[in-house]
Amino acid sequence: MKLGVITDGISRDLEHALTVMDEFGLEYAELQFVWDKEVGDHSKEEIARIKALLDAHDKPVSCLSRHIFAGMTTANRPGDELHSKHMDALKRVIDMAHAVGSPLVRIMTSKKEQILWGHNGAEVWNVAKGAWESLPPQIAPAVELARAEGVTLVVETGNGTMVNSNYTARKLIDDLDAKDALKVLWDPANNCWCHETAYPDGYRELRGGYLGHIHIKDVKVDTPRATLEVRPMGEGQLGDQFTPIAEALKADGYYGAISYESVYHPGNGDFEAGFRQNTGRFKDIFGG
Repeated sequence: MKLGVITDGISRDLEHALTVMDEFGLEYAELQFVWDKEVGDHSKEEIARIKALLDAHDKPVSCLSRHIFAGMTTANRPGDELHSKHMDALKRVIDMAHAVGSPLVRIMTSKKEQILWGHNGAEVWNVAKGAWESLPPQIAPAVELARAEGVTLVVETGNGTMVNSNYTARKLIDDLDAKDALKVLWDPANNCWCHETAYPDGYRELRGGYLGHIHIKDVKVDTPRATLEVRPMGEGQLGDQFTPIAEALKADGYYGAISYESVYHPGNGDFEAGFRQNTGRFKDIFGG
């Protein structure tokens, strides 16, 4: 399968990150932070330099991943100051996607309200009324922009965001009738926080053309203690699920890229060391 890495998980020095990718035989570069800037904030000259480095290392871009719409709340509406700021950033990222040949642009969703639907009394006493209904209108202008620009958006299943499971990601796409322009960026480790079992439950939600991109890392969540620990590949709560996920992706003919998300360090803050420790296992499972 198409394996890659989010490059700033190795280093924000793009040339160094690409050199390390060469060392480990990873092909697809996902760009998030390059040098001192997030994608969408680079000048034309800097984008040209980024493209030259990618070409020199023969690395296609899998996705441009800015935190579009992250930090918004249910109170935000299209046209307000914060939503407009995110839409302006999205336009810049899409321009960069055209320049570097990225087929995908990541978006996020607004801050999470915990209980969105309920029954037998919960709909009266516990549901955050109107919370979910506020989300499709926030995302709809981004979908229309993507259609006009000929790119595909991927909405990440994120920690602390309204879309934090494959179920909610699929529902958003269906509510917008946007499967042509919006796919799921599945991060099964993020979904652990809401206790969605990655396989088979979460994976089942993505069948039928909803899956667009994947992030892989391993974690241990302790929701009651509000604590998250990133662990080496295979040593977290996804350890027994990675192989069946990989097998299902192959059996179903998944053609997108899979990025290792190098957010683990071995206790010393050295994320490149964490990458070097884990990427072999990542390749064995998903590239075998």
